[in-house]
Amino acid sequence: MVRPPLTEQDRERGRALGAALRSARGERSPVEVAVAAGVSVETLRKIETGRIPTPAFGTVAVLARVVGLDLGELAELVLPAGLRPLPEPGARTA
Repeated sequence: MVRPPLTEQDRERGRALGAALRSARGERSPVEVAVAAGVSVETLRKIETGRIPTPAFGTVAVLARVVGLDLGELAELVLPAGLRPLPEPGARTA
C-alpha cells in the first residue's frame, strides 16, 4: 500500500502536536520523558519539532499520559479550530 504524501495541514497538525507535548513536558528533560514513555529520545525530539508529523497513535497516547495530557485536551490543542468533535456515544444528532 502506498501512503499518500503529507499535506501542509498534516504538517501543521504535527507541529501543533509537538508544541503541545513540549509545553506539557515543562521542566522535565526529554530523556526523562522518553524513558518513561518507552520511546527513544530522538523520536521524542522529532515529534516535538514536527519532523514526525504523524506519529503512531500508541506513541501519542503514551506520551500524552507521561506528560499529563488527556487525549481529549490534546486533540483540542492540535485539531483545526473548525473541526467539530465527535458526538458523545449515545448522544442524539439532529
